[in-house]
This record gives sequence, C-alpha cells and structure tokens, in this order.
Amino acid sequence: GDWSSDVCSSDLSLLLAGLAYGGDDEVTLIIENHQMNPSLIEIPADKKIKLIMINKDSTPEEFESYDLAREKIIPANSSTDLYIGPLKPGRYEFHGELNPKTAKGEVVVK
Repeated sequence: GDWSSDVCSSDLSLLLAGLAYGGDDEVTLIIENHQMNPSLIEIPADKKIKLIMINKDSTPEEFESYDLAREKIIPANSSTDLYIGPLKPGRYEFHGELNPKTAKGEVVVK
C-alpha cells in the first residue's frame, strides 16, 4: 500500500534520522527469574530511548518507575516496548511491581 500519503515530510525526516542512529536508541531489558538484566542501564541525556522489555518468566511483571513516571505490564513469555526520555542527567530507579525485592534497577543518564 501507499503509506507515504499518511506521513508528512517532517515526520519522515525524523523517522529517517532515528533510523540512522540504529542500535543506540534501543535498550533491551531482560526479565528472568524475577530479575532485571541489565539492572544498570546507561543512556545519553536529551535523547528518546526505546526500552525493549522481554519477560522470560512464566509470570507477568510490571515495569514501574516513579522517577520516570512510567508503568507497563509485560505478560509472561512476551515482550513489550516502552519509550523513555529525553531525560536530564541523573539516576532514575525502576523496579518490577510484582517482584520488587529482586526485580530492580536504575537508568543512569549522562
């Protein structure tokens, strides 16, 4: 189909600019054995990041962060995406709402 008519040129240039960076804009977070891996995520300041969360456990988890003002359920054995940023430099804690003692980590923005 012809999708170009649905996208204005400024959106397209933003999309292409984003694609040019490739893997820099994506961070994968694995949830396994009720733990977040990596538990320390470093991202650049003032940049939007796509957080790809993959839950390998047989139970759902909820990504929860008061610092980032984000919460998202990741069903068992599935993945979901969450966008964070652009953020100012600092530390932003997050945890798994359903397993807060073991599933925790932080985003460090530099």
